[in-house]
Amino acid sequence: MDWRTKLLNPAPRARQDYQSLVTPVYRGSTVVFSDQNAVTDDWRQAENGYSYGLYGTPTSLELAARIASIEGAKETFIVPGGQAAIALIYLAYCQAGSHALVPFSAYGPNKAMAEGLMRGLHVEVEPYDPLIGADIAALIRSNTSLIWCESPGSVTMEVQDVPAIVAAAHAKGVAVALDNTYAAGVMFDAFAHGVDVSMQALTKYVGGHSDLLLGTVSARDSAAYDKLGPIYQQLGLAVSPDDCSLALRGLQTLAVRLDVLEQSTLKVAKWLSDQPLVGRVLHPAMASCPGHEIWTRDFTGSTSVFSFVFDEHIRAEQVIDFINNLEIFRIGMSWGGVNSLAVVYPDLIRPNQDFAGRIVRLNIGLEAVDDLIADLDQALSKMV
Repeated sequence: MDWRTKLLNPAPRARQDYQSLVTPVYRGSTVVFSDQNAVTDDWRQAENGYSYGLYGTPTSLELAARIASIEGAKETFIVPGGQAAIALIYLAYCQAGSHALVPFSAYGPNKAMAEGLMRGLHVEVEPYDPLIGADIAALIRSNTSLIWCESPGSVTMEVQDVPAIVAAAHAKGVAVALDNTYAAGVMFDAFAHGVDVSMQALTKYVGGHSDLLLGTVSARDSAAYDKLGPIYQQLGLAVSPDDCSLALRGLQTLAVRLDVLEQSTLKVAKWLSDQPLVGRVLHPAMASCPGHEIWTRDFTGSTSVFSFVFDEHIRAEQVIDFINNLEIFRIGMSWGGVNSLAVVYPDLIRPNQDFAGRIVRLNIGLEAVDDLIADLDQALSKMV
């Protein structure tokens, strides 16, 4: 064999019986088959074997299997980010002429997709009050194909009565999807509460270090799995095995990080609730948060993100100064990582509510909590 040919021979030379605690990073697009009769192009690689790297490698399928196990799902799809997860669910369940429902407290890009892509595809996505509960039955039409839940809601943190919404939806044959990112897929048991499809942005708590973009879409049963799979295949939602490896590593420390984040965040939220310049704290574990009693009933814990609203006499420009005066908190849009973040929402729109630029969202990280409180204190003191 010519040396040029030897350079391209993929057959392994080293022993293949190496055992490690870490899942290897498998990079590859082409799958080599044993013979022509084995060649297939099938997205069901977990059941039928590997066919093409687009549908996953052993690294991404290992991550998918572990997420499915943690969430109690039939199967999980790994996608390039939370927004990709939202797109997959919309496109799997909605078609031209469909009607869908989304809470007005949902993640902003979800609503943007509803008004942009889905409207362009002649799908009507109607916003609804996240606290509507069983009364959502009155909004379900004959062409309603999907109801979104997100609990707690983005920024304003409303906790939804998901079981009541599921019961109303299923009574009329409508599927329910949940953005379960806040709960990291573990603080709220989506499938025990009847949800059909649960998604999360692994970018947040599973990644945990603000250095990857990944999402998951988990199916409760075979019906949901078969609904999602063909659209997953057609959209070509390939993910990086390197990012999947980082997410697998993140899973190993998820429990200890969530424990620390919960306690630190509660301490900061309770401290803020005692400050005279703060009008209201929106943390699900506190009675001041809409739907707090539902959180107490359905959740096993809280995580690192919450909001607070300055008192009505505080001006929007003072809030911006407060953000800019923070020294440990960084200004950033995301959350779930080890660094504390703060951001103001000057133009937040909610029906019958005008926050007038006074609502701030915090992500509490792994810094010493007393240092974080001191940082907030010094920034508040400069507002007086």
